[in-house]
Amino acid sequence: MSLTSQVPGQKGKNLMRAIWQHRRGVRSALAVGASAVIVFAGATACSSDSDSSESSSAESTTTLPSDPATGTPIRLGFITLEGGPASLPMTREGAEAAVRYVNENAGGVAGHPIELVVCKQQEDPASATKCANDMVEQNVSAVLMGAGAQGAVMLPIIAGAGLPYIGSTGVSAPEMMSKESFMLTGGIPAVLSAQAQVAKERGMKKVSIIIGDSGGAIPAIRAIGDPVFKQAGVELGIITIPLGTPDPTPQITAGLADNPDAVTILGDPSMCISALTALQATPQVQDFFVASCLDSSVVDAVGTDAVAGGTSFGATDVNSDDPDSVLYRTVLEQYAPDTEPNGFASTGYQLVLGFARATEGITGEFTPEAIMTAMHQAKDVPLPAGGGITFTCDGKAIPMLVSVCSKEILVGAVDDEAHVQDFTVYNR
Repeated sequence: MSLTSQVPGQKGKNLMRAIWQHRRGVRSALAVGASAVIVFAGATACSSDSDSSESSSAESTTTLPSDPATGTPIRLGFITLEGGPASLPMTREGAEAAVRYVNENAGGVAGHPIELVVCKQQEDPASATKCANDMVEQNVSAVLMGAGAQGAVMLPIIAGAGLPYIGSTGVSAPEMMSKESFMLTGGIPAVLSAQAQVAKERGMKKVSIIIGDSGGAIPAIRAIGDPVFKQAGVELGIITIPLGTPDPTPQITAGLADNPDAVTILGDPSMCISALTALQATPQVQDFFVASCLDSSVVDAVGTDAVAGGTSFGATDVNSDDPDSVLYRTVLEQYAPDTEPNGFASTGYQLVLGFARATEGITGEFTPEAIMTAMHQAKDVPLPAGGGITFTCDGKAIPMLVSVCSKEILVGAVDDEAHVQDFTVYNR
């Protein structure tokens, strides 16, 4: 069975240039922190003149063939955010499910099974350093980074040992600007520029971002967002919520006094719950969502009415009848039946299967050097369960950020069941 499901091509324009006009601001913006990583795990890219891809809420699955790998194992490190204050075990569960699919149903990677070496870090420098050193000591051939804001701690150790560092979304400067690092999606810069373009297309005058006041987060969002929103002719507002605020209604009410046309929330699911509860009193404001605010825990808490009719920005197609989406649901149903497919399991799944698709052309031993070369040569590789997004790791996707492999993003409508439908790929 092929590791790649065929998806239709898309067209688009590159409107990212304004982001990269201020190098210093971009560098500072890459250190947003843990909550931002959780928000943008699996989110990407830019703005567009792009084709639409019809989706449906068909929750169909398929039958996986038996095609076991028989070659020598490829030892891959997998560093996951788990066991600390911010914990995403579903990221590891999605990765482990993808490994079983590759090994048992897809013939391996060029015939080789994957052996996943897992290390759990708790979002502090000590545990992150330990995990990075463990990867070197475990003699893995590459390291997959599930999520977390400790990339600036881990990457120098991992890259210093000559190991490729492959992640979904980077937030630190080393992760985004290193030739040993490969970020499959475009993350925070991509999401904000897509939102600016959608706002322009809809004739909006102002979009406000609700964000926790966590040190450098607000200057970072300003550094990224102001240029692209200004280029789109849309004002960008910031509604600041002090960390630990149990009820942000006063801050949100004050922030909405100047009548923005749309609001987006950048925070973890708990912040999404409190902010969406406050926003239900302002139904005239459009909602722009990222993955954390459509998590099942959020929808269960606030109800589907609080998110229905909003617009989603992300890099995962979970619910459609696209073959790659069907494959994702099938793999999770078979190998991680207790894991919610609409959550962060997709991040681990995309990393493992994305690695497999990018490196399946290797003909010899899967050494770190061979993997590094294959990743640099990866071109137009379909992002697993990406709804038509592809990645190319030649360093040209986003100017200055040589590690970013894609600037594309899915923009879709949130239906009455809190599923995202009718995707459009922006910035192909």
